[in-house]
Amino acid sequence: MPRLPRALRALALTVAALLAATVASAPAHARPEPKAPPEFVALSDVDPTIVQEIRYVTGHNFTGRPIDGYRRPMCVLTRPAAKALSAAQRTLLARGYTLKVYDCYRPQRAVDHFVAWAEDLDDQAMKEEFYPDVDKSRLFLDGYIAERSGHSRGSTLDVTIVKLPVVPTRPYVPGEPLVPCYAPREQRFPDNSVDMGTGFDCFDPLSHTLDPRITGEQRANRLLLKRTLEAVGFVNLPEEWWHYTYRPEPFPDTYFDFPVARRSLTGR
Repeated sequence: MPRLPRALRALALTVAALLAATVASAPAHARPEPKAPPEFVALSDVDPTIVQEIRYVTGHNFTGRPIDGYRRPMCVLTRPAAKALSAAQRTLLARGYTLKVYDCYRPQRAVDHFVAWAEDLDDQAMKEEFYPDVDKSRLFLDGYIAERSGHSRGSTLDVTIVKLPVVPTRPYVPGEPLVPCYAPREQRFPDNSVDMGTGFDCFDPLSHTLDPRITGEQRANRLLLKRTLEAVGFVNLPEEWWHYTYRPEPFPDTYFDFPVARRSLTGR
């Protein structure tokens, strides 16, 4: 076989190198996002009267940034949990109140975001509001952050009560002065919730539902929420006045990772 001229050989090598680089750099086919099982629903489809203020789609949370996996400010729950919450809502509406949810189903990727944030001890941008008296190095030991969350099973939610008529909570302005989450209501970040003694996601023993230092109207408000939700099948986490899980859970051992988005709901 005759030898190729040197120029042709160089050209052939260049073309081969370009083809190899093109193949190597070609993007892999994106894996489709996981979908929710049909047992999951948008709360607004079951009960549009329940107020939704999904905090983790915003920067007003203990990390100071929107959380991975929250594509839309919407509450997603298993259908039994959503129906039970609607039953509780009817009870409260008759008394001049409404429920408000801060968080519902939470993807595992969001939990992973929390874990990564907790491991970065230098990132304490929101400490003054959400964990003023807790050393960040103790968030795992004290149980404030964990590698698994009941929220990812779809029947757990963070919830409060708002008096009717609802006055919207003003938006959080990044960089605004922070006030401890256990400060008197008129001092801490405004929330249209009735006074529960602390703000939502307050990493402090005062957030324990039955902490004896919470008295008067604040205690009455916590007990109203507790009695109303327990009457329809929810169980409170004693360390967090806002945290409730519907029992029995349809998925007691499954931790989902589909994004919080309408398109995650199968066929809807």
